[in-house]
Amino acid sequence: MFGLFKKFKDGLAKTVSAIAAKTRGIFGGRTIDAASLDELEEALYTADFGVETTSEILAEIKQAYRKDQALQGRQAAEIGAAVLQRVLAGAEGTLDAKAAGAGGNPVVIAMIGVNGSGKTTTSAKLAWKFKQEGLTVTLAACDTFRAAAVEQLKSWATRLELDVVASHTGADAAAVAFDGWQAAKARGKDFLIVDTAGRLHTKGNLMEELAKIRRVLQKHDAAAPQHRWLVVDGSLGSNSIEQARVFHKSFGLTGLIVTKLDGTSRGGALVGIYRELKIPIYFLGLGEQPEDLQPFSAANYAKAVFGLE
Repeated sequence: MFGLFKKFKDGLAKTVSAIAAKTRGIFGGRTIDAASLDELEEALYTADFGVETTSEILAEIKQAYRKDQALQGRQAAEIGAAVLQRVLAGAEGTLDAKAAGAGGNPVVIAMIGVNGSGKTTTSAKLAWKFKQEGLTVTLAACDTFRAAAVEQLKSWATRLELDVVASHTGADAAAVAFDGWQAAKARGKDFLIVDTAGRLHTKGNLMEELAKIRRVLQKHDAAAPQHRWLVVDGSLGSNSIEQARVFHKSFGLTGLIVTKLDGTSRGGALVGIYRELKIPIYFLGLGEQPEDLQPFSAANYAKAVFGLE
């Protein structure tokens, strides 16, 4: 658990340092004051925690400050982390991996998101993570619209020794999904992870392609895809909330993965997504390596954001 928290802390270092810099050491050993509370408010807004969450955090710290004018920065940080953890209660996605493949069919996870979100890389990392846990996985390279995506996924599959089904650039994505499901079924795999396209000529075209993949998969298994996870770039801040709204309306999202949190000072948007849509968060991308895809922990996230050990 300590190693996992260190990964969160290291991965969210820019978010932590951004808040700490703006609060002039509010998380240090000195007492806080009205000026430092103003700085904290600015830092939380800058990090895209949103009006509701920022207001709740500030309200509880100010209430504690009114009761104790000698309130220490660390105490304020602990209050902030507790509020953040409370806001994220129920946000941790849990996957019953033991049930995967129990009915004879692979469990399908459709990975959804716009280009640049890290969706293809995350698909490979997720497959590797399952493999490390003793599960069997097939990847389906269904982002056939983007020239580099198929080769990118095949390269990751070779590097990590993963099973992949792919075709050529421009191939029918639904046909690749169909072939992927058949291969996963024939090979007795627990999971099929489908890497979908992130951009077509219009948003309508993209949504129709996702719907077509879903229809084709349901010819094999009426429940597929059992999981529809949105991959969002954490550095986009509040823009990622709008992405989640659009995909959720069209495709009925069941989970969220937030990537690139190791390189941004805007790591608060996932809170806004959860508050509004109540989509569980399964993983955070905290670095370039396969092991940097970490299960989401509300407690670890809250502590890391506020610089607590």
